[in-house]
Amino acid sequence: MSRILAIVAIALLVVLGLWLRFVARGGLGEHESPGHVTERMRSAAQVAETTAEVALAANEMLVSRPKQILFGDLHVHTTFSFDAFMLSLPLQGGEGSHPPADACDFARFCSALDFWSINDHAESITPRHWAETVETIRACDAVAGQGAVPDTVPFLGWEWTQVGATPATHYGHKNVVLRDLEDGEIPRRPIGATGATRRIVDANPFGGPASGAVLRARDDERLHDLARFFAERQDLEICPLGVPVRELPDECVEMVETPDLLFEKLDDWDVASIVIPHGTTWGFYTPPGSDWAKQLDGPLHDDARQTLLEVFSGHGNSEVYRDWRAVRFDDEGRAICPEPTADYLPTCWRAGEIVQARCLADGESEETCAERAVVARQNAADAGQQAHLTVAGVEAAEWLDAGQCRDCERPAFNYRPGGAAQYIMALSNFDTPDESPRRFRFGFMASSDNHFARPGTGYKPVHRVGFTESRANPQGTPSALQSAIAPPKEAPASESRRFDAARSDLQGFALMEMERQASFFTTGGLVAAHAEDRSRAGIWDALERREVYGTSGPRILLWFDLINPPGTSARTIPMGGEVETRQNPIFQVRAVGSFEQQPGCPEDSATALGPERLAHVCKGECYNPSPTRRPITRIEVVRIRPQNAPGEPIAPLIEDPWRVFECDGGREGCAVTFDDPDYAEAARDAVYYVRAIEAEAMAINAGGVRCRRDGSGRCLETDLCRGDASDDCLAPHEPRAWSSPIFVDYARAD
Repeated sequence: MSRILAIVAIALLVVLGLWLRFVARGGLGEHESPGHVTERMRSAAQVAETTAEVALAANEMLVSRPKQILFGDLHVHTTFSFDAFMLSLPLQGGEGSHPPADACDFARFCSALDFWSINDHAESITPRHWAETVETIRACDAVAGQGAVPDTVPFLGWEWTQVGATPATHYGHKNVVLRDLEDGEIPRRPIGATGATRRIVDANPFGGPASGAVLRARDDERLHDLARFFAERQDLEICPLGVPVRELPDECVEMVETPDLLFEKLDDWDVASIVIPHGTTWGFYTPPGSDWAKQLDGPLHDDARQTLLEVFSGHGNSEVYRDWRAVRFDDEGRAICPEPTADYLPTCWRAGEIVQARCLADGESEETCAERAVVARQNAADAGQQAHLTVAGVEAAEWLDAGQCRDCERPAFNYRPGGAAQYIMALSNFDTPDESPRRFRFGFMASSDNHFARPGTGYKPVHRVGFTESRANPQGTPSALQSAIAPPKEAPASESRRFDAARSDLQGFALMEMERQASFFTTGGLVAAHAEDRSRAGIWDALERREVYGTSGPRILLWFDLINPPGTSARTIPMGGEVETRQNPIFQVRAVGSFEQQPGCPEDSATALGPERLAHVCKGECYNPSPTRRPITRIEVVRIRPQNAPGEPIAPLIEDPWRVFECDGGREGCAVTFDDPDYAEAARDAVYYVRAIEAEAMAINAGGVRCRRDGSGRCLETDLCRGDASDDCLAPHEPRAWSSPIFVDYARAD
């Protein structure tokens, strides 16, 4: 009898184990579906009205032969992205599913965008989800009205999400946007990045029976769906290398490790595409000391495809250059912690301050504590992005404003100047076969990087949770997810420790400094295109010729032209253009402020979506302009003179601002004309772009960590933006638009 009972017990344990494994692999969950696009067009009258408003403003600004100015968002995630799915969990303060169909409806009825693209992380997109993405974008295109006057133009795309562990291996995130939607004109699968991001996706927190037990204990439907989401990806194999892309098996995922291989894959597919780098200063994943100079080497940059740069998003501003660094490196490549300056406190230095203060509080000698501070600074410098994990038991507020750009407008978190747009535009590479240096020639744009299928959220400073990447207070995190979301709590220590991410049990977002970063998430920006018409071809042509600009969210109208190019006197060169000349350039800038917003949503949006979907998709707030335009207060001009010789210092080449023109604040806008009297005498190439600044307004998280400072500007304490969903953490800022540069090359003798 005892033998029979033992056999039965073993059988029951086996069955239980199989059952829990079935649960852990998402057996009780549902596939994340693409949703259904609302089959109704946006009001034709509304579309016509916005076109007429731009034309009227252009006429009042005396713009000759103006193109249409169309507003879009080329950086949008849905819950087809692994991080967006995790943010959607109710236990994370999320709202549940926001699939691609929601993005289409938001673009049309909430933000009233003229165009947008979907950019889910390629690393987490299965062949099934890619097919569903394609069909949803096609459905959005069909219902929006194809031809010359659609209510919105949806573009297909994805994000190549590369993260390197060291400055030498880090290339960063790039959005791929495709022009066409027809079979044969689009890849059969997106192209992802190997490395850290792929490892996060592969590290299924619900991989075994123990995780299945956690799932059953919580009995949370959305968690079961997440388990299935991960399981669907784990069974997929990476496509073999060296095989032409159109001959690859359907059920594999394309992954490459470096930008040159991404460009090779796109060449192999032979489809019309644009590649847009973003997050170039984001320190939450970019190793300290990373430098964009290496991406000018050979095939690591594609001059034809990589033509636009995202300077602003919901993760902050990546425009300005500063000469400080989070770490420096000696001749042997060893990390060195720099001393603080009046405008920057390195995180590694703050680690030493924390350890030293704790050591003294423990009653140790000043000499001992000073020695511990030296060790702490070195450990933090060596730890790269994980400097904050080298001191146990540190509360987020204790880091003060370490790592942050104190004098930047809404900067990205843990700012990395080696990826700033101004730095990138000042670089030159002289390893070229001829005498001309190679340089980046990017147009400037902005977008949202929203992870809740909400393109173009920057129209109102509302709903920090949902319109930005912020989360509300979680209801409690199950142990199976803990290591992927947050590190465990630790007792404070008065000595530092070395930290090696490769040997740590922590994974995913638990390795990142998430709590302080939450004080930097803001509503996203927009890309504006000067297009001949509203069609897909018209918008794409504007993107290709770089005749675009970015805004921090409002729909500011901006024109920036070189008005004296060589040749025909009636011709002008618009933003994004390039010219060779020996004469001093003359420029004209015209800017008109955005419309003040009214609360709520237009009647057309409410009728189209209905009350329940209006609340879920738009959260009850839409782009809802009043007749009143906001004033432009000033125009700022930035001049950059790219490097003329290897090793030429960058900081003196960037003049920001080079010129400032105050505006009278009239609602009709502001126009200025200026020249560069030094150009011909300097006899060197120059890059010019402008910022149009609106009157002060409130914005979510515009205050960053909100320091209380002493008389010297040192941060004494912070007021971090916490998880309370009712607090939008508003602070004043100056909304702005960034033109694409105009590239003026000094004409050399024949």
